[in-house]
Amino acid sequence: ESLKVFTISKREVDERMKFLNPELINRYFDEGKSVIMAGGHYNNWELFAVAIDQAVKHQSIAIYKPLSNKFFDEKMRATRGKYGLEMISIKEVKPVFEKYQSKLTLTIFGTDQSPGKVKNAYWTRFLNQDTAVLYGTEKYAKEYNYPVVFCCIHKISRGHYSIEFRDLIPDPSKTVYGEITEAHTRMLEQDILRKPEYWLWSH
Repeated sequence: ESLKVFTISKREVDERMKFLNPELINRYFDEGKSVIMAGGHYNNWELFAVAIDQAVKHQSIAIYKPLSNKFFDEKMRATRGKYGLEMISIKEVKPVFEKYQSKLTLTIFGTDQSPGKVKNAYWTRFLNQDTAVLYGTEKYAKEYNYPVVFCCIHKISRGHYSIEFRDLIPDPSKTVYGEITEAHTRMLEQDILRKPEYWLWSH
């Protein structure tokens, strides 16, 4: 799947990735609000990366951890971003949020990667294990009061998928510590338990 997105056309993307409810995201655009999206490495996230910017009104931005190999890092950035998605290193998140405050953005956080600094993580139970969870989704949602949505990728058939957006936290300013992180962690856990074969278990 990662190799396929190097050559996939926009037409093929449209045929293979169906968005069930883009109006949930676009409603926030019409209200003049930027959005934070949480999700995991579940089903075909590579196809999602090349499809998302065409499906929503916001400028889509994905936060990612740069690869150690510069050649493959540049290839990955170029491939995922070829149809509009902007790839931003995890080291540049704060400046990008400041830069785009006057622009409506959909910022995507992959929430199921292992935190680099455990002391800055949020600890919870996940799949019956004590687990450190990245806190960035909650941190920036509360700091900028951007609504949080969750993205789930469903497999329809071989090579064909659908995207379901779920309204998670419409108003982060009203949440307590850990509420947002617990919400997106439980949502991902439910999807994994329902069909565990589609999660990237190395995460």
